[in-house]
Amino acid sequence: MSTWSLRRRPGRTLGLLLLVLLSFLVLRRLDWSTLIPPWLRHRRLGLQAKGQDFVLEDTTFRIFGGSIHYFRVPRAYWRDRLLKMKACGLNTLTTYVPWNLHEPERGKFDFSGNLDLEAFVLLAAEIGLWVILRPGPYICAEIDLGGLPSWLLQDPGMKLRTTYQGFTEAVDLYFDHLMSRVVPLQYKRGGPIIAVQVENEYGSYNRDPAYMPYVKKALEDRGIVELLLTSDNKDGLQKGVVRGVLATINLQSQQELQALTTSLLNIQGNQPKMVMEYWTGWFDSWGSPHNILDSSEVLEMVTAITNAGFSINLYMFHGGTNFGFINGAMHFNEYKSDVTSYDYDAVLTEAGDYTAKYGKLHDFFGSLSDAPLSPPPDPLPKMAYEPMAPSFYLSLWDALKYMEPIKSEKPINMENLPVNDGNGQAFGYTLYETTITSSGVLHGCVHDRGQVFVNTVSIGFLDYQTTEIVIPLIQGYTVLRILVENRGRVNYGSNIDDQRKGLIGNLYLNHSPLKNFRIYSLDMKKSFFQRFSTDKWTTVPEAPTLPAFFLGVLSVFSSPSDTFLKLEGWEKGVVFVNGQNLGRYWNIGPQQTLYLPGAWLNAGSNQVIVFEESTAGPVVQPTDTPHLGRNQYIH
Repeated sequence: MSTWSLRRRPGRTLGLLLLVLLSFLVLRRLDWSTLIPPWLRHRRLGLQAKGQDFVLEDTTFRIFGGSIHYFRVPRAYWRDRLLKMKACGLNTLTTYVPWNLHEPERGKFDFSGNLDLEAFVLLAAEIGLWVILRPGPYICAEIDLGGLPSWLLQDPGMKLRTTYQGFTEAVDLYFDHLMSRVVPLQYKRGGPIIAVQVENEYGSYNRDPAYMPYVKKALEDRGIVELLLTSDNKDGLQKGVVRGVLATINLQSQQELQALTTSLLNIQGNQPKMVMEYWTGWFDSWGSPHNILDSSEVLEMVTAITNAGFSINLYMFHGGTNFGFINGAMHFNEYKSDVTSYDYDAVLTEAGDYTAKYGKLHDFFGSLSDAPLSPPPDPLPKMAYEPMAPSFYLSLWDALKYMEPIKSEKPINMENLPVNDGNGQAFGYTLYETTITSSGVLHGCVHDRGQVFVNTVSIGFLDYQTTEIVIPLIQGYTVLRILVENRGRVNYGSNIDDQRKGLIGNLYLNHSPLKNFRIYSLDMKKSFFQRFSTDKWTTVPEAPTLPAFFLGVLSVFSSPSDTFLKLEGWEKGVVFVNGQNLGRYWNIGPQQTLYLPGAWLNAGSNQVIVFEESTAGPVVQPTDTPHLGRNQYIH
């Protein structure tokens, strides 16, 4: 068969040219609007700022929003929480997108299961909610490193939230992937996303004037066509403005509302006003009191905001839980890590139950609605199961036999450990071992908390306040161990570049650097526990050596319901149920129990593993009472 070519078939070439010309003339006369699906024909303009009003297409639109983070709520409960939001009279869902969870290793993305952003957004649309997406790359959100992946810190010169090449190259690759998922969910493409936020509270950081224009362009270049927003608090509003982007504000008090209203008017004139975050409560830190904001004060403030002509987003409508090790921290005068619960004293409790705030806001937003509100779903049942006494035990020192240490002359920080395909260790604990032959003063920089052992005997802790400890008299070669916990990287403030964890730099004994370390990565992911087969465990001794893992069975004889695990008599550690990391517990409070969703339980036997650092209790007690005993409102 001969090869076709233009030179050999001039007649066919002329015919093709005539066909193209004829097609062009015909297509010019077509009414293209008839080719657009009917349900998309009215979606031309999207959400716009017209004068002092938001307009959705040709209709004045007031945003009554609430924040729920899909990654803090079991996927099985997304519908329940969103239905409760809709029934409260809200019309818009806002959510952050956590880069560190979606790209845990460079170039490897996870949008499955509880991280299925697209499913969450589409579910909101099904329920009748619009969506404002807050994709970062930095989100704050009281999550580890403000949602930035820890592998960025492998670069010793890293400058986060700037146009530093190492940062923007990583953002570009992440946005290439993320926006390919987000773009089809936009309003003009038939989806529920009506607006997208450009980064988050950058005015409070303000390290690089070129950064926010870069993020704006990165979004637009990848197909974001909906209304763009910024959000800033009182510390950053003046410096967080970006040309062509609508500024919104974050606050909690009447004084802030008055001051920021004036600032908004001066900054952008007669534009729609929005409180992107009205803080309905606040997050808790270990060792500090539980934060409470009275429901009457919340109603008064929401009324004031709406009466002043603002659109509003309730942050949080439902906080949920910092499952696993994802909580963030604050470090100004002192380091304080956030508790596992992200209850936030929000409109719904950590377990999704109604509160007095819900009742008052339901009535308030109902009075503003043109149609009757849908009935709120029934609260999910809670159950106090029988106490679980651990049956089996594995000390940390025995567990080390089944792990391969990293050998290094000097200590290596978590992020630079040669694990996870070169991406370092993001979360959990790291154990450092070396050999010493004398006593003296041990000195080192530990982030965040290091329990020091001589052989297997605990002699104290190193942390931000305590940077040295006395090693008692020893005889001959002795194993020195430091179990270092990443308690959460700072999520807000100017020191996010300095959030490397583990041993930072050399460890000194009597001013001489120690060498020849064996380092164990104890990330406690599901794969971590797979090495401990049944034959590795022994029965629990009367006086267990700690730290240790404790294994037991929680029996559920009916349809599984939500419960809360009370660890009275235990001191500090982590709980895993059926492979799910419920998060940290610590007897210093304020959190006293861990939320265990019924959706993660099986009818019958459920595996419970407790990693305890210092003092083991006799049982784990499931209770139907939440950790802080918040007063609930039954609608």
